[in-house]
Amino acid sequence: MDLKALIRDIPDFPKPGILFRDITTLLRDPAGLKYSIDTLATKVRDWQPEYIVGMESRGFIFGAALAYELGIGFIPVRKPGKLPAAIHQIEYALEYGTDTLEIHQDAFIPGSRIAIVDDLIATGGTAAATAKLLQGIGCNLVGCAFVIELDALNGRSHLPEIPIISLVHY
Repeated sequence: MDLKALIRDIPDFPKPGILFRDITTLLRDPAGLKYSIDTLATKVRDWQPEYIVGMESRGFIFGAALAYELGIGFIPVRKPGKLPAAIHQIEYALEYGTDTLEIHQDAFIPGSRIAIVDDLIATGGTAAATAKLLQGIGCNLVGCAFVIELDALNGRSHLPEIPIISLVHY
């Protein structure tokens, strides 16, 4: 299936010079969404994860569906102030400033096999911070899966030496 045909390009969003890859057109297409989840499941299943971790917010869409398909748990990584129980957190650098990610301290036990899933990897900052957070609390990171990868930004170079898959490359 040609997933690129289902992904809409929006020029100059969120600011001039940026070409935004919009997945809402992929999500509304039942065959495209099913194909995306089925293909991710086929590839991620071999890693034998115990949990899928998805980052706020589009990582929730693909991560939860993938966890369901694999019959394993889903754990959200959130922006600050959204989780009600005790948390682990990591602050990471953005192009202009910093951001923070949080995960519940009781989300899983140390040593759990975790796969990170998100809709897109660009510069790799969010995925790299999530990987560092998970490894810092003793998780066994078994791979990262993305629907879209923006190859020119080389985000995967910021991730640990683990399997990385992307369904679509730009």
